[in-house]
Parts: sequence; C-alpha cells; structure tokens
Amino acid sequence: MPKINFVKADGGVIAAEVSVGTTILQAAEDNNIGLSGPCGGNLACGHCHVVIDEQWSDKLPKPEEAEESLLDMVWNAKPTSRMGCQVRITSELDGIVVHLPQQ
Repeated sequence: MPKINFVKADGGVIAAEVSVGTTILQAAEDNNIGLSGPCGGNLACGHCHVVIDEQWSDKLPKPEEAEESLLDMVWNAKPTSRMGCQVRITSELDGIVVHLPQQ
C-alpha cells in the first residue's frame, strides 16, 4: 500500500497507508488528519487545499481547469497547491509528501 506523509502546519508528520485510487482528501478523513471536504469532494468548496512537496508535484497529472479556478480563490495557495479531492494516489506516489496549510 502506498504511504502519504502529511506534514501539519506545526511541522509534525503523520504517515498514512492508503489503497491505490484513494484521494488525498479521503486518506486524510480516514486517518483523522484534520483535512475536510464539506462539499463531499465535489470540487466546490476549497477546504481540502493542500500543498504538494516540490519533489513530488511533477509526478502528478496537471490540474484541470475547474481545479485551477478553485485554487485561484484559495487565499494561501502556492505554486504546488492542489485540491485534495482531485489527487488520486497511485503506487508511483508511494511516500508522497503533502503539506497541510495553516487554516
């Protein structure tokens, strides 16, 4: 099973093993990481904003236009920001580092 390393705003790291195909949002919710998706992962709220570590960002598919539009409205977005509901974990992403921005 692939592992996601969630880096909290205080610098603490929580590692979570997930099934292939799980979204970052679902992995966080399943492991009580503190990331939420009130819209149900439907790309409508911006609450599941995460920042992908630079060494991993190029390994992800580029965000689609709807995701980019939502990221434009996130106040603390970074160049490697993504919506957690849109990123599905593959075996190639084993060990990915995901930063949880301060809310």
